[in-house]
Amino acid sequence: MSDSQIEEIKNRLNVLDVVGSYVKLTKTGVNHRGICPFHAEKGPSFFVSPGRQMWKCFGCGAGGDIFEFTKRIEGVEFGDALRILAQKAGVELKRENPQLRTERQRLYEICDLACSFFEKQLRGSEWGIKAKDYLLKRGITEESIKKWRLGYSPDTWQGLSDFLVGRGYTRNEIIRAGLAVQSEKGNNPYDRFRGRIIFPIFDISSQPIGFGARIFKEADKKETAKYINTPQTMLYDKSNVLYGINYAKVAIRKGNNCVLTEGYTDAIMCHQAGFENTVAVSGTALTPRHLTLLKRYTENLLLAFDMDLAGDNATKRGITLAESQGFNLKIIDTYSGAKDPAEIIQENPKNWQDSIEKARSIMDYYFDSSLSRLDKSTPSGKKEIAKIILPAIKRLPNKIEQSHWVGKLAQKLDVKEEAIMAEMSSLRGESVIPGLTRNPETNLDSRFRGNDKVADNGTEGRKKLIEEKIISLIAKDPASLNLIEDYHHNLFCEKTKSLIEKIKQNVAAGADFNSAIAGISSAEDYKGIFDALALKAEVNFEDEGSDEIQLCLAQLRDINIREKRVGISAEIKRAEQEKDFEKVDSLIKDFNLIN
Repeated sequence: MSDSQIEEIKNRLNVLDVVGSYVKLTKTGVNHRGICPFHAEKGPSFFVSPGRQMWKCFGCGAGGDIFEFTKRIEGVEFGDALRILAQKAGVELKRENPQLRTERQRLYEICDLACSFFEKQLRGSEWGIKAKDYLLKRGITEESIKKWRLGYSPDTWQGLSDFLVGRGYTRNEIIRAGLAVQSEKGNNPYDRFRGRIIFPIFDISSQPIGFGARIFKEADKKETAKYINTPQTMLYDKSNVLYGINYAKVAIRKGNNCVLTEGYTDAIMCHQAGFENTVAVSGTALTPRHLTLLKRYTENLLLAFDMDLAGDNATKRGITLAESQGFNLKIIDTYSGAKDPAEIIQENPKNWQDSIEKARSIMDYYFDSSLSRLDKSTPSGKKEIAKIILPAIKRLPNKIEQSHWVGKLAQKLDVKEEAIMAEMSSLRGESVIPGLTRNPETNLDSRFRGNDKVADNGTEGRKKLIEEKIISLIAKDPASLNLIEDYHHNLFCEKTKSLIEKIKQNVAAGADFNSAIAGISSAEDYKGIFDALALKAEVNFEDEGSDEIQLCLAQLRDINIREKRVGISAEIKRAEQEKDFEKVDSLIKDFNLIN
């Protein structure tokens, strides 16, 4: 892939548009900020700089250009990020050698071809037409069938596999894509999906990466699972994929809320009825990675799936995960008969709109659900109700809110608040949830110092933080470099000193600031460092400039003097112990001179 094509993509795409399609951003000065999509945080420490065409999180330390962002957000290699961004930019990639396609790229191609194969079977085969009639009777329109690329897998052992082999792919590759299963008898692999309605599963950029398959023929319904899905592959991980997110992401960000359903049909019918902020978890409980994905777009979730909180530990865990990540949760009630969203919408979309508008807070749902099922008049019933509700109350971060719900629970159970408080205090604290540990703040200066850690306190740690601030302010305003005189250099650590000297030498030779950086070895790395430090200066030192650099230099001089005094004092003590009074007198003169 030529560098010219990469530059063309960069020239056509704005970092603000690329990042903004995944993360909700708000303008702050010349930059934009938002919640970092790469680690759990409540306050925004993620910044995007349109002027520098870069992004940076000052919480976890991640940062870079549009390619680095796409790699991280999509969980892909550079080649796939290039393909995604080229598609957005309208740039046609020209491959110098088609044989160099990566395994991941070939799996993408296999999934897309399989998707087209299933679509054609739905339109053209005898059983496919019957499957399409079934979908139409369920209320799914022709437009939705086309939009979601629904299909049908023929009830043959190797129909899809033979088709893909004929297109130049090996049977092992088809297995790795999750579309075929190796025969135990050692024969040719057979198709995983046979005689089923196919729901393609897309990644966030609308590329097919897996498939869900629903049983269709009446004869098979008693013998096999209603739904089967693509297993874990290089492309597909059900714990990291939300069905419909590719179509829902814009509506979620625009409305600042997301409806979570359980099934493919639920999501399709919701979108069809105009509720385009809907996604489905598709056969798995909420996971930390699902929530990390959703956090890019909103912190408001409306849950529209089975909420059997008394017995469903997976549901409880999903709710706990969401609450711990700072999501605002509401529960959507379905109408009588335990109907799912698809059935409600098929009967009357207005009923679904009413359900959304009447969504209850998670605490209200805990109360209503437990009190309607359990007998609050008996000691055992009161105990079970408290067992469901108290952990939820304890997780609330606000003490006033906790007090409100404690009072309500005491009233409902007809017991004293003191008893509720005592029982709640006896509950064990929530354990740390895997996948939610916040990354420690990455110190930028370690990239030009080496891997030494910066102490939280102490002289050495303070010096390093001051030096980093000076470099940040210079990166923000290159003219500030002139404030660093030659006699200042000895105040810095060796790597900072060397870096400043090299930049000044290049500037003295006639280069501008960016060219001066580019003249140093590992130029691109240094350019990235300076861009990140300049952004940090704009964020943290917005109103600070040359005066602040002078103050930082004065602080370094002060630290330098203190270190010298400490060193001379130690030498004086050793000289006195050795009774070298001539040396003591000389050292005292040095000490007084420093003072």
